[in-house]
Amino acid sequence: MTHPAYTAWSEPLGLLIERDDFEELTRLFWREIPFGTGGRRGVMGPLGTATINERTIAESAHGLAMYLQQAGHSQGRVVIAHDVRHRSSEFARLAATTLAADGLQVFLFDGFRATPTLSFAVRHLGCQAGIVISASHNPPSDNGFKAYWSHGGQVLPPHDAGIIASVAGAEEIPTLDYSEALADGRIELLSSDIDRDYLEAVLGTRKLSTGPLPAIYTPLHGVGIRTIPPVLQQAGFTDVVLFEPQAEPDGEFPTVPGQMPNPERPEVFEAAIEQARHDGAVLVLATDPDADRLGVAAPGADGLFHVLSGNQLGALLADHILRQHHQHEKPSPAPSYVVSTLVTTPLIGKIATHYGVTAITDLLVGFKHIARTIEDRGPEGFLYGCEESSGYLAGTYCRDKDGAGAALLVAELAAELHANHQSLWDRLEEIFTVHGRVAEFQYAVTAEGPSGQAQISATMQTLRQTPPAQLGQVTWDRVRDYETHEIRELPTNQSVADLPSPTGNLVIFEANHGPLQVTLAARPSGTEPKIKFYGFAWEDTPGTNRPPQKSVDDVLFSARAGLVTFLDQHLSPATHRSERADR
Repeated sequence: MTHPAYTAWSEPLGLLIERDDFEELTRLFWREIPFGTGGRRGVMGPLGTATINERTIAESAHGLAMYLQQAGHSQGRVVIAHDVRHRSSEFARLAATTLAADGLQVFLFDGFRATPTLSFAVRHLGCQAGIVISASHNPPSDNGFKAYWSHGGQVLPPHDAGIIASVAGAEEIPTLDYSEALADGRIELLSSDIDRDYLEAVLGTRKLSTGPLPAIYTPLHGVGIRTIPPVLQQAGFTDVVLFEPQAEPDGEFPTVPGQMPNPERPEVFEAAIEQARHDGAVLVLATDPDADRLGVAAPGADGLFHVLSGNQLGALLADHILRQHHQHEKPSPAPSYVVSTLVTTPLIGKIATHYGVTAITDLLVGFKHIARTIEDRGPEGFLYGCEESSGYLAGTYCRDKDGAGAALLVAELAAELHANHQSLWDRLEEIFTVHGRVAEFQYAVTAEGPSGQAQISATMQTLRQTPPAQLGQVTWDRVRDYETHEIRELPTNQSVADLPSPTGNLVIFEANHGPLQVTLAARPSGTEPKIKFYGFAWEDTPGTNRPPQKSVDDVLFSARAGLVTFLDQHLSPATHRSERADR
């Protein structure tokens, strides 16, 4: 009640204490929102260290400013963007006035923009940092603060720890009048000029000439309406139709099933697919609210539309990009490479090897690690980066996944296939034939609040200390623990080798199951109150004693059934709910 940081909350805090409403106080203050894989993200609230509100946004901006000053950028430049969510524009202005009051030059977009546009702008404007006010694909109740560094990617160690320390030390936070800061130039509004530069950069990643492509695009009420239609139109895809019922930017996401605008969820495609069937379209594209993720649905062999998983689309784009690179390769002083994460489909590495390209596939979850790899290895040889959560990048114009760039590449691939009376599913089957069939599943458990966090932590501890030796039909041979840096043999769980890097709260179980390789990865989400599981089964030697599709699926989904049983035994049903996304 007396801490300077909470002065503005003294009255509502007093009322809660007088009412002995410690359940609400716990909800509001049970933690300080951490910097996870995608910055700070959570439910909005009127007050509290555990919610997104004026204080947590302002202290995040102030902490970034203080850290920039410590790093020698006391007169540095920062660019800010926001999405269409409730209070996003308000929070963006608050971040801008805070940074300006701390002596930094601020560039603020004059309206909502896509997250990849912000990533592009950081480098294009020569800024030391960037901010996006967004909660990505979360429900309408949420918002967030994403911090970007000078290379255009999200902040990584040691910068994230430095910013967090500065946030923790913040008490009274300076501010300015917004109109005055605009008038004296400390805040400069950005208009459509930078949008044109971004659009030109995206179009520079084209691989093929344009062909006819009857398609539907839905922005799911998000910012994608500013990037995807212009990119596709200027590329020549004039027959891609905007899905009008979900075109209006609206932070309530009113027509999206469950108000959960995540293109990884097949449910969000239902209405657009219905129109695609009516119109005779052969492709449906969807982006999340900040337009950095892309989802796709296309007709399968049965003539019905099916949604591709992020891994399936990632493999299709890898094959498309590397196929074109192989056919039209120009001499380059830098070796070519592609990048993905530890929980992304093994097809990425297989496809890269097939085309003689280096594959870096051992990164932790989060596109920021892909961005760092581009910087570390040099952008000259970078061809493609992807992660399982529908994030893709080809080209070096930004350092984050980009729904517009991915939509352009998907459109040209789909148009090429359409001209040959094929679909994306036909090409995926060709990839399986060459590289081996892959089955996959994702399973997530959501556990809210302090009790949920405790259960997630306990589950990860159990997986490390007393791991299941078998799940369904699959008997695990070993586990890789990226927190303790060990490879442990099962069922004894004894360490047999060191695991040097990277470091993260991730465990991966591995099994040799006849002609199949099987893995199961487990990690807590860095941005949502979830523990996530990623399962894969794939043919070890394609073309030799090949197991049928049913065998690949049966083995993997037996493991998933065993996982569900294991979780039912270790999690309280009253404090969690489960989700799945099976492919």
